[in-house]
Amino acid sequence: MKRIAFALLVSGFTLQAFAQEKMIPAQNKFRQMGTEFNTPNAYRTASGAPGQLYWQQQANYWISIELDDENQKISGEEKIEYINHSPDVLNYLWVQLDQNTRQQESLGLAITPMRTRHIRSGYYRRIFEDAFDGGFKIGSVTDWEGKALDHTINYTMMRIDLPQPLQPGEKTELAISWWYNINDRMKMGGRSGMEYFEEDDNYLYTIAQFFPRMAVYNDVEGWQNNQFLGSTEFALPFGDYEVDITVPADHVVGATGVLVNAEEVLSKEHLKRLEEAKKSLDNPIFIVTEEEAIEAESQKSKEKRTWKYKAENVRDFAFASSRKFIWDGMGVKLGDRTVLATSLYPKEGNPLWEQFSTRAVAHTLNVYSRMTFEYPYPIAYSVHTARIGMEYPMICFNGGRPRKDGSYSDRVKYSMISVIIHEVGHNYFPMIVNSDERQWTWMDEGLNSFLQGVAEREWEENYPSSMGTPSDIVRYMKGDQSNIAPIMLNGELIKQMMNNAYNKPATGLNILRETVMGRELFDFAFKEYSQRWMFKHPTPEDLFRTMEDASAMDLDWYWRGWFYTTDRVDIALDTVITAENERGPGTYYQLDFSNVGGMLMPLVIQFDFADGSQEIKRVPAQIWSNNNLKTSKLFLFEKEVAAITLDPNLETADCDTGNNHWPPQLSESRFERFKRNHSGSEDTEPSPRP
Repeated sequence: MKRIAFALLVSGFTLQAFAQEKMIPAQNKFRQMGTEFNTPNAYRTASGAPGQLYWQQQANYWISIELDDENQKISGEEKIEYINHSPDVLNYLWVQLDQNTRQQESLGLAITPMRTRHIRSGYYRRIFEDAFDGGFKIGSVTDWEGKALDHTINYTMMRIDLPQPLQPGEKTELAISWWYNINDRMKMGGRSGMEYFEEDDNYLYTIAQFFPRMAVYNDVEGWQNNQFLGSTEFALPFGDYEVDITVPADHVVGATGVLVNAEEVLSKEHLKRLEEAKKSLDNPIFIVTEEEAIEAESQKSKEKRTWKYKAENVRDFAFASSRKFIWDGMGVKLGDRTVLATSLYPKEGNPLWEQFSTRAVAHTLNVYSRMTFEYPYPIAYSVHTARIGMEYPMICFNGGRPRKDGSYSDRVKYSMISVIIHEVGHNYFPMIVNSDERQWTWMDEGLNSFLQGVAEREWEENYPSSMGTPSDIVRYMKGDQSNIAPIMLNGELIKQMMNNAYNKPATGLNILRETVMGRELFDFAFKEYSQRWMFKHPTPEDLFRTMEDASAMDLDWYWRGWFYTTDRVDIALDTVITAENERGPGTYYQLDFSNVGGMLMPLVIQFDFADGSQEIKRVPAQIWSNNNLKTSKLFLFEKEVAAITLDPNLETADCDTGNNHWPPQLSESRFERFKRNHSGSEDTEPSPRP
């Protein structure tokens, strides 16, 4: 063991090493994000909060539709009241026609690369063989008095030219009629559609993007009228909805909003059970039983029934309908309010769904409400159909189906619970904190996946959660750089969607919470962001600025490295130099580190002592501020250090742990055995592990 005088160590080696590493200021990873961020203004402040002149548009809808169960078709009429709260004069409006992505001549299909090896897939059979007649069939576009309005359809966007410019503070009224064929989701895929059950000759409908919807106009980009190509999702304004849904009389319907004519569509017994479910805070209550659903499957009514819903301050509307539905629910106490957590599922979902679905909804509302804000809506649905996970205000569509004999594996069980947590969680991001999914996919998927991981780990001990777990993102981050893109990229351009938009942002937030900021600071700042931007349209900068504003932490280095680059974490423990303490007992240990991967991180260092004890030291990332490539840290211990490990709990997503140990000749497997034999660290608890 080499020993040199402490004075020589400081005056010679350390200062000389720093002098040799010269950094160009523009390359310093701690420089501020001023050049990357938009200039603060009266709409969006430098603190990350909405400004005193913040505004957003409003679109109110009155919709009447009919679901044709014989021909699997939807037809409808809508009236839209569009209110211009902006300071701008608008000569035209943009409306989204997302069903047009299923047209034979859609832009999404036109730009999709195709090869002969793909022709056996259902996706390509639809293109070349099935000739599905998809997309909106627009009947009319008028004002409320029936006067035709000039309009132009460009794939999934429709421009409506206004006869008179829409002045600030004014409103205009539109009326649109349409119909479309419902896609078989099991053959063609899609976020919504139908599932056919051959055994009882019935359909289960999960319906969304079923009406022409107003696009967002905001202070950042003007009109968000990027085409819907099928991958990225949606940007929508808030408004109030009144929706009439006409279906076969024996169907059960669940939808965004409050059912306002329950006494007309439900029997007295079902009404009674519904009220009991709202009051049951411990266990779900069946509103429609499995036996009743099975009976409805065999008797197809030729009559029709209209379910009427109202929803206030929502950004979208979706519904589910089937005679196959079992229906259960329970109350969730949030503050002085009780929210109905509820599930719709066919018998094919049991016994899994009756055991876990509604309980997972309730659990999600509790965890997310604690981490962000109390769930403001009166109801939250989980609807089951095969192989799906998709979210809308107050309702989501979820997969996870047992085998035909009712048995299921743990993988299916936990996958189902996870998808329910994830999709119900989307009520918070982006249904309420209304980020632009078309532009910044990660802002809803990544933030939601982070909270999903928190909720999963709180569901039960040792839940097999990977959302936000640093070690699970390593393989992606150290992969082929040509197949990796920064998080801060338009959703249509990113590569490896699941890793880029879900896992990496979720992991980044988890590392912020557990390692960089600490839970107390992070949780306060994250809740501040969530509450600042409820029912508003935030950008990434609003999140970044709020997290710093509410925590007194400069995190520009972290945003730049984790979100704007493809740098990976690979910090090496290069050398350990010791020096006797000439002024008292103990030994100085100088640890020299290299930033190999480019992404900076705090140093989490575990010292294993010769007497079998352990201690963890945490050094903030600013240790790298004078030199982003090399740094050193000095420690004084009275006990002899036997081994040193960097990132012992795998909490920083370090891509090469082989250079994290001292002595270097101690193999990683031997070191793991050493840790097991010398447990009992007195340091704070490690990051939560699945």
